[in-house]
Amino acid sequence: MSNQTDMMIEAIAPTTSRRLPVSRLVGFALLALLAVAAIGGPDLIGKDPAKQSLLDTLQGPSAEHPLGTDNLGRDMTARLLSGAQLSLSLAFLSVITAGLPGTLLGVVAAWFGGWTDRLLGAFADAVLALPGLLLVLMLAAISPGSWWALYAGISLTLWVDYFRYTRQRARIVLAEPSVEASRLLGLGPWLLIRRHLIPEIGPGLLTIAAFGAATAVTAVAALGFVSVGVRPPTAEWGVMMTELLPYWREAPFLILQPVGCLVLTVLALHLSVGGLRRS
Repeated sequence: MSNQTDMMIEAIAPTTSRRLPVSRLVGFALLALLAVAAIGGPDLIGKDPAKQSLLDTLQGPSAEHPLGTDNLGRDMTARLLSGAQLSLSLAFLSVITAGLPGTLLGVVAAWFGGWTDRLLGAFADAVLALPGLLLVLMLAAISPGSWWALYAGISLTLWVDYFRYTRQRARIVLAEPSVEASRLLGLGPWLLIRRHLIPEIGPGLLTIAAFGAATAVTAVAALGFVSVGVRPPTAEWGVMMTELLPYWREAPFLILQPVGCLVLTVLALHLSVGGLRRS
């Protein structure tokens, strides 16, 4: 996690280009489609993702089931939409929950320095010493199959990225002559943060948020795939991969669907971030 944060910090650099890159358009278009899928879920097509029909198992695309059915005859479209709803809502909440305290603590550490900075830095290093996936696994073991355990574990893992980036950037910004001049003019802390700090750290925080969301979606799918995270019959992409893996020879197009959704989501997040870095 530490190396990933360092790479993100180095990647976030201001440029003078004002051209809107194609990757940004593609990334945000894909994110818009995923957001519609996450908000609407199975209600978009009016089908129950848990409804079984043992007479229609492993069916190919048809008018009634556009993406076919799984090994229990459940509609694949409804289950993929339900999986998008679960994964993206968890990623969104995890990013918000991790981002707000992480950013705030990073500003506090840079602003006050001294023992405050050392104490918060030591706490962040202690969290980094424990691999993020291991932390999520520990919480998942305490509460097997719990959505809330995944949410808490991922949030506890991601906040350090916001903290380290914000503290590093805030130290640089607060040491600039323009900030010292503003202080001499009598500007209060909130005006200093709003005028000098937020414009500098805002784009970087968006980048970290996109990386964090991609990490959250991937972690949920990975844990579901190894039967540690969300459990059947919940429609989740990783769980769907596990259920469909034994039938990959008979119906390979089925397992490719949750895999494709996961890849598409991560790709959309990275494309939008790449566009933001170059814009």
